[in-house]
Amino acid sequence: MQSDAEITKMVLNGEKQAFAALVERYERPVRAVALNVLRDYHRADDAAQDAFVKAYEKLPGLRKPAAFGPWLMRITRRCALDSARRIPKRASLELQTAEEIESRDGRLDPDKQTLLAAVARLPEAEQQVIMLRYLGSNSVNEVARIAGRSVGTVTKQLSRAHGRLRKMLKEADL
Repeated sequence: MQSDAEITKMVLNGEKQAFAALVERYERPVRAVALNVLRDYHRADDAAQDAFVKAYEKLPGLRKPAAFGPWLMRITRRCALDSARRIPKRASLELQTAEEIESRDGRLDPDKQTLLAAVARLPEAEQQVIMLRYLGSNSVNEVARIAGRSVGTVTKQLSRAHGRLRKMLKEADL
C-alpha cells in the first residue's frame, strides 16, 4: 500500500487520477468528521465532498505530504462548520436525538442509535479516534498517523473512550 506522501507526490506530478486513492482511503473518516459536526447525513456528504475538492485544489500548498490525513480532517471540519453557519437562522441547530438519525437504507436499530448518541457525547479527541478506528476501519497506527498523534496517545484515548462508552451504555441498559 502506498503512503499518503507517495500518492500526494504522484498527484502533484500530474497523475490526477491518483487522488482517487486518497478519496477512497479517507472517505469514511471524512464523512464521520462532517457528520459529527453537522448531525445530518446529507449535509455531511456535501461537506465531505467540499473538503475533498478543497484538499485537491490546495494540495500544492501542503508542506508535509505525509501529514495529508490530519490536514484533510482539518479541512473537513472547517467545511462542516461553514455548512453549519449557512443553515438559515430559523432552522434549529440543536443536536438531533439518536432516534432522528437515519442511515441511508432506513432507520438504525435502537442499540445502534444509543451507541451513536453515546459516541456523540464523548470529548472531541476521543470521538475522533473512535470514528477513525471503527467507522473508518483504520488500525491504531493508521489512526495515529491520520490524527497526527502518537500511537500511545491514540491507545490511551481509545481506552478512555471505551471506558466512558461502557459506563454510558450501562446506564442506558445495553
